[in-house]
Amino acid sequence: MYENLALLAGFVLLYSTVAGAIERTWISGAIVFTGFGLLVGPLGLDLLTWETDRETIRTLAEVTLALVLFTDAAGADIGVLKKAKALPMRLLLIGLPLTILLGFGVGVLLVDTLTLFSLALLATMLAPTDAALGKAVVTNESVPDDIRQGLNVESGLNDGICVPVLFVFLALALGHAGESGPWTLAVKLVAEEIGIGLAVGIGLTFAAAKLLKLARHRGWLSHTWIQVPVVALALACFAVAQVLGGSGFIAAFSGGLLFGMLAKDMRDEFLRAAEGTGDTLALITWVIFGSAVVGQALGNFTWLILLYSALSLTIIRMLPVYVSLAGSGIDTEGKLFIGWFGPRGLASIVFAVIVVSSDLPNTGPIAMTVVCTILLSIISHGITANPWAKAYGERRLAQQDADAGGSTGQ
Repeated sequence: MYENLALLAGFVLLYSTVAGAIERTWISGAIVFTGFGLLVGPLGLDLLTWETDRETIRTLAEVTLALVLFTDAAGADIGVLKKAKALPMRLLLIGLPLTILLGFGVGVLLVDTLTLFSLALLATMLAPTDAALGKAVVTNESVPDDIRQGLNVESGLNDGICVPVLFVFLALALGHAGESGPWTLAVKLVAEEIGIGLAVGIGLTFAAAKLLKLARHRGWLSHTWIQVPVVALALACFAVAQVLGGSGFIAAFSGGLLFGMLAKDMRDEFLRAAEGTGDTLALITWVIFGSAVVGQALGNFTWLILLYSALSLTIIRMLPVYVSLAGSGIDTEGKLFIGWFGPRGLASIVFAVIVVSSDLPNTGPIAMTVVCTILLSIISHGITANPWAKAYGERRLAQQDADAGGSTGQ
């Protein structure tokens, strides 16, 4: 245990000293973390000997995702978000259902070894985008504010929305719909997951924000303990919602949005430590993913799995986004940019563990496809994030200057 702890602690220390330099390059943190996991795992030097079961990976991924969702939402620019709210609404209400539908359709055409409900599960597992992997884009100020905030809200809400959809398809695949029928089951799960998640996130955050404001006004907060409340609140929102049968991810994101609005004047000092904690947990998650999951899966990828994974990151994601943004006023490159930057990560890992841990037969190909898609996403989105974000931002700015010059000339 101590060898593993020393290895991870040393890597965290080393990466923290060069994180700023790496973030300015085409290499993303997730590439470094996963690559390190492969290097020190059983497939490489076999130095990391942690016995990691499914529940450990699921818990770590869930906690990391909840914290990242909360902090990203809390740091969102509400003014920009109000002006650009149509973008995430289009992506969530039109783009997300079309992505699941197209993913299911492609699966039906390509795969004949899985049932229809299993294919629907796979499409749902790969539909949500990842807030942690998308951070390189949503925090890059070269990207226009409306697109950054839109992608941030989409990644914050789509995994929570997909949770009840996943459970509906899983219940149908296992034959657990019961006498009420699939539609009743679907409505019940969606209402519970989203309704309870929103209620918990808003209720807990409202009470916590009022308490923190009072404590700050009375001078009760110390320099050390001011770093703790946001981490505790994010985890409380997630855990309470899960216990009550709601979506912890919806609770974390909605709680983060409300915290950003209620604690605007003290937001930065509370968020700083929480963001660092989230980044550290993400680092550890991806190291374990590279060591314990990717290392074992690499030899099991078939050409069909590779093909579906590549299509999931391109056509299956980008075409629905392009269709959903028709008439939005966003230029062609902007639509392609938004469509491409839908990385898959922590949410898909959590969904895969849920499905594999169920009694559903033949989950091996599903899990391998999810792992392959995430691995391809880490590499392709990590390499393209900074270069395309910078280039698109510069072209957008140049176009705005040209339009402004033309208006002045007239």
